[in-house]
Amino acid sequence: MADETKEVPEEVTRLREALAAFAAMDDDAACTAAVSEVLRQWPDLGSELRQLRELRVNALRHQHNKTWPEIAEIIGDVTPERAQQISKGLSGAQRKKNKRAAEEQPGN
Repeated sequence: MADETKEVPEEVTRLREALAAFAAMDDDAACTAAVSEVLRQWPDLGSELRQLRELRVNALRHQHNKTWPEIAEIIGDVTPERAQQISKGLSGAQRKKNKRAAEEQPGN
């Protein structure tokens, strides 16, 4: 179970502050345009974040000799199996697609 008093990284706090800054904008048109631009870029930003996490998970595993349960605890709120999937770059959508394909195989 994740520690509820776990310290939030500064980068997460800054991201939340950036979101609050959008909400605090007085100009509705400027806010709409700014948020829309972020949303247009979000698929790329999300992909970059997943790639960075994958890279760091693999570093934890291979350079720091962490176990999958230890890595899962670091990630938070995931199983060791999910931590291993993250290390392979498997997203939720890819896992669902692979599961459906396996279920559609004859004999399953």
